Amino acid sequence: MHRTDVVIVGGGQAGLAMSRCLSDEHIEHVVLERGQVAERWRSERWDSLRLLTPNWMTRLPGFQYDGPDPDEFMTTGELVAFFERYTSSFSAPVESYTSVERIEASDETFLVTTARGVWHTRNIVVATGYADLPFVPAMASRLDGGVHQVVPSEYDNPAALPRGGVVVIGASATGIQLADEIHASGRPVVLSTGRHVRVPRRYRGRDIMWWLDRAGILDETEESLPNLEASRRTPSFQLVGRPDHATLDLERLRRAGVIVVGRLTTIDGHRLRFDDDLVKTTAAADAKLATLLRRLDRMADGSGLSGFIDAPEPFEPLWPAFVSAPTDLDLTAAGIDSVVWATGYRRTYSWLKLPLLDARGELLHHGGVTPFAGVYAIGLPFQRTRKSTFIDGVGADARLLAGHIAGRLGQHVVVKSRPPWKLPTAQRSAGHDSLDDSAIAV
Repeated sequence: MHRTDVVIVGGGQAGLAMSRCLSDEHIEHVVLERGQVAERWRSERWDSLRLLTPNWMTRLPGFQYDGPDPDEFMTTGELVAFFERYTSSFSAPVESYTSVERIEASDETFLVTTARGVWHTRNIVVATGYADLPFVPAMASRLDGGVHQVVPSEYDNPAALPRGGVVVIGASATGIQLADEIHASGRPVVLSTGRHVRVPRRYRGRDIMWWLDRAGILDETEESLPNLEASRRTPSFQLVGRPDHATLDLERLRRAGVIVVGRLTTIDGHRLRFDDDLVKTTAAADAKLATLLRRLDRMADGSGLSGFIDAPEPFEPLWPAFVSAPTDLDLTAAGIDSVVWATGYRRTYSWLKLPLLDARGELLHHGGVTPFAGVYAIGLPFQRTRKSTFIDGVGADARLLAGHIAGRLGQHVVVKSRPPWKLPTAQRSAGHDSLDDSAIAV
């Protein structure tokens, strides 16, 4: 049996950041990774994917991008190489190809059973992230068996799909990128769109992430929100990282020939039906984007940035283009033989044999500290701030958790203002001046 003070489950960005911060505290630990470092970036991403954040935002504790193209967007291969360099920079104690099969309490410690032996530890950090398993709705089982179905983690490129047309379900960052790429390959594409967050790639001559970083929006904490749980469920940006820094939105896709429809409601063999809600959801996204841009303009005017950025840009709503979206689709008649489920992710903790899950199967925690003493989590949606799932956001969360663990191990005292398992009040005044919970996603 192996012994250590902390076991980190997962060797992605969150687990590596946690390892670096524990190393800085001189805390003995191990990182258990089912594959190689950054395995999901290696094996569960499509060929053309680039980061949605510019290179200058690729920052982890004690390490950051230092190449010649800070405003460009890394490919997955470049990002994997970045993580490998980071791992080597502090000799992270990673145990590769070590799948965790079971974690259970044993007196005041934990037993971690893996495919390569058992670990005995006082602390657990769950760093499996928010993009654990692709979510596919139950209605997918009603699709005709001859229709090819795929989730983004299994999609490589258009050539790997059957030769016919494609329906992409979901229009957040992943969905719009796949719809764009598949359509560009010469196939007809239908994009089913539900609630979404529209943002430009660039605004007034600067990347949108520059604005959100400069305005402090990505650092906003739960106390600034009208509804924390709603914020955690907000879709990701409709955004793409491309060498031309172009904005990709529903109107650009429509002009290219993609058929944009509303939310999928029913499947009956080869027939799909969509809600007549596209104008509603598009108008809501327009309104939230207008609110965000007004906030950025006010920030620019009040901080003396006007001389360093372009003039304000006119706002153009997209909803008028979608007043006559179709609501019924016969896949056979349309020549469509594939469906891509870009419908988000869910978390699974079947190996965690501790009473730590809520009714939806999500981890109970406050800022990554769970109600079970010695168990922590990192890399979850809005764990502490809007950017908690970003590469640029896990570091701050890891530092706080490392300090908490150090205090638990008796290395120094950590003062807590309230019990960490008490979640904050969910609702606040509807007249709050900040963005509402669905005006921006992380």
